[in-house]
Amino acid sequence: MQETETKPIKILGISGSPRNMATDFLVREALMIAREKYGAEIDYFSAKGKKLNFCIHCDFCIRKKEGCIHKDDISAELYDKMIWADAWIIGTPVYQGTLSAQTKTIMDRCRAVVAKDPKVFLNKVGMGIADGGDRMGGQEPAIQTILNFYVINEMIPVGGGSFGANLGGTFWSQDRGAEGVSEDSEGMRSLRKTLKKLIQTTRLVKKAGSRAEPEAQEPEMSKGEKDKQ
Repeated sequence: MQETETKPIKILGISGSPRNMATDFLVREALMIAREKYGAEIDYFSAKGKKLNFCIHCDFCIRKKEGCIHKDDISAELYDKMIWADAWIIGTPVYQGTLSAQTKTIMDRCRAVVAKDPKVFLNKVGMGIADGGDRMGGQEPAIQTILNFYVINEMIPVGGGSFGANLGGTFWSQDRGAEGVSEDSEGMRSLRKTLKKLIQTTRLVKKAGSRAEPEAQEPEMSKGEKDKQ
């Protein structure tokens, strides 16, 4: 049991931006902190330059239960990372007051994984990061959409708590990319608070899982009892 409790948690960072700028910087920063401060194992996926096909609601995944009909970078690379991780960090730039099309596509396409195994994401822990060129341009609605996605897929959403983080990591880039968000001290505070809650919650979930009682099995019937049936 002790070995299970001390095993590093595995965190996947996803940048839903088509550029290597603010969102890419923030997700990588969160992963770096998770590795250096908390000893986490980390992996990363960026939407930049990737082929990401929209979900077309063809129901191939429902009928076949073999994954998605699209054979792109989500199915080839991201699905395995999602299954591997104990916790996710999804970051998005704010577009039109909410998340990016790339981020939404990634979340929509998870339907194929869940159709194959409805409990595949059960009790994984997730947080959100959003950055925008305006101070209040839709960061919290974007994060709310990410947290809703976690709930729907039976994951455990976390925010950073009252007084500084609330729903998650929120940043004002002032349209200056990585430089802008790195100078946002309140944003960095919200990121660290939310990441701390992600780590704490994931550790608790893993600890609870390691101590869970095995499911009770029905006693095997004797030959006489079987004959009576």
